[in-house]
Amino acid sequence: MGTLETKVFTEEQEALVVKSWAVMKKNSAELGLKLFLKIFEIAPSAQKLFPFLKDSKVPLEQNTKLKSHAMSVFLMTCESAAQLRKAGKVTVRESSLKKLGASHFKNGVVDEHFE
Repeated sequence: MGTLETKVFTEEQEALVVKSWAVMKKNSAELGLKLFLKIFEIAPSAQKLFPFLKDSKVPLEQNTKLKSHAMSVFLMTCESAAQLRKAGKVTVRESSLKKLGASHFKNGVVDEHFE
C-alpha cells in the first residue's frame, strides 16, 4: 500500500470550500439529482440497486423518490464534510449508520459500487 500524503489548505482555500458548500446546500435537491443522473450515465446497471427505480416508468429526472433520496445523500455528504473539517471526524449516530449499512447490504451494494 502507498503512503497517504497530508495536504493542508490555506485559509483562503478553506474559506472557498466552506463558501462553496454553503452555496451548494441551498441547491441540494437539484445538485443531488444531477449527481445520481451522472452515476447512472457512467454505470447504468447501478439503477438496479435502487428498489424504487426497478419497475418505475417515470423518467429518472421526474422520479420523486429518486429526487428525495438524492437530496438526502447530498445533504448528508455536505454535513459530513463540514463535520470532518471542523472536528476532524464525522459523527453519525450508531443506529443511523447501522440502518444505512443494512439497507445498502440488503440492496446488494458492495465496495466496488462506490468506485
